[in-house]
Amino acid sequence: MRKWLLIAALVLCSLVELQAQRIRGVMRQEWIVERGDSIAQVEILPVYIFNRPADLRRYRRLVLAVKKVYPMAKLARETMHEMEDTLLTLDKSDRRRYTKQCYKSILNEYTPVAKRMTRTEGRVFLKLIARETDYTAYEVIREFRGGFVAGFWQGVGRLFGHNLKTGYDKEQEDRVLEQIVIYYEAGLL
Repeated sequence: MRKWLLIAALVLCSLVELQAQRIRGVMRQEWIVERGDSIAQVEILPVYIFNRPADLRRYRRLVLAVKKVYPMAKLARETMHEMEDTLLTLDKSDRRRYTKQCYKSILNEYTPVAKRMTRTEGRVFLKLIARETDYTAYEVIREFRGGFVAGFWQGVGRLFGHNLKTGYDKEQEDRVLEQIVIYYEAGLL
């Protein structure tokens, strides 16, 4: 009888430990052994409380935008790294041809998606490009397409309320967006 109780207690403890690792809102969890006693040390992400329904709607709209746009930002990062690696091996005339070829393929692939984006999704996409590549959208365009083209798209963006030169500040301005991205990467959204 004791043997079965011991086995049941061990199984129950392992289930409780597995359940503790799946808690929502936990950014990091560690176990510290101090004088033979195990102590759980848990870092919890902040929870936002909204006083007005409009703030909650804005937050939910931001969550939906991240869900739609974040996979494209990760794909853009991978494409940019591949392009950089390839451009380092080419001479000047081949670089120009390769850049035009990549531009056309990206344009054909993403134009239908970009046309259906809302303004919020566009802003989030620009922020996530800056987060993933460590360059602003303006710098990316200037690097691969030239300064005149980058200036043109900056002007078009300003007409619609976007600024391609804004970076990503996860400590201040984009703190909420960073939390949403962390939740999305963890599979909690």
